[in-house]
Amino acid sequence: MKFGIALGRLNPAFFVEATLEAERLGFESVWLPEHLMFTSKMSRSPHPGETHPPVPPDTPIFDAFAYLAFLAGKTERLRLGTHVYNLGLRHPFIAARAVQTLDIVSGGRVEFGIGASWLEEEWIAAELDFATRGRRVDEALEICKHLWTDDDVSHHGEFFSFDGAVFVPKCVQRPWPPVLVGGESAPALRRAARAGDGWIGMSHDFESGAAQIARLRELLDTEGRDADAFQYCLGGPVDSAADVARWEEIGVTRLIISPWRRSKEAIDGLRHFADTTGTGD
Repeated sequence: MKFGIALGRLNPAFFVEATLEAERLGFESVWLPEHLMFTSKMSRSPHPGETHPPVPPDTPIFDAFAYLAFLAGKTERLRLGTHVYNLGLRHPFIAARAVQTLDIVSGGRVEFGIGASWLEEEWIAAELDFATRGRRVDEALEICKHLWTDDDVSHHGEFFSFDGAVFVPKCVQRPWPPVLVGGESAPALRRAARAGDGWIGMSHDFESGAAQIARLRELLDTEGRDADAFQYCLGGPVDSAADVARWEEIGVTRLIISPWRRSKEAIDGLRHFADTTGTGD
């Protein structure tokens, strides 16, 4: 079992301190959420069955790749993930270059979590059609994979069209950094099984997490892919080593956690979690 830290559950003033302590304690990764911007009036939610946005519009936002590159310079081992990057809002040249640069400067420590997005107002402000978000993500991801692997890339699709793109240098991780597709919806799970190296979900209990992983394994089998080589990542409660064992039995390969109630309790929370679960080297 790998354990990642959800930096999005912290006041940004604690990002660096929590990251350094996580590496010292033996945690595997840190994860940063991502948006271009928020609007004063927001609708929808990434949580199934909910319609109210989970964050206020004045929530601090950073360029995920710039901040993760900053953290890469302060760490040696921690993997650095986006949870999740709104790929459809960018041209694939921009996204592929951001991932490639972070992968190189970090020595191959990137986990590229992507999503189709939930905030319609963000798309409206960016002058893009929210209804096309899934198709845009699919096409952008396909292009990124070609840019990361091919010497000369041409593409003519629904949203992007170009000839003879040369994209160097290539990523440290080959063929590309792990692509973890986020989301809980049926289309998101299908996208993960079809095009992802793994899936990154929201917070779950044992029952809901097991259901999503079982569905993913079915979809992977349909796609002719090895379900045992896939990453299954989500958030969930852990109060003991027995809980960790139960998540492992379900098939989770990485838990992304925030073992604190308030940001100022984060360091103590990380230490307590490591002591309780045996996390670390």
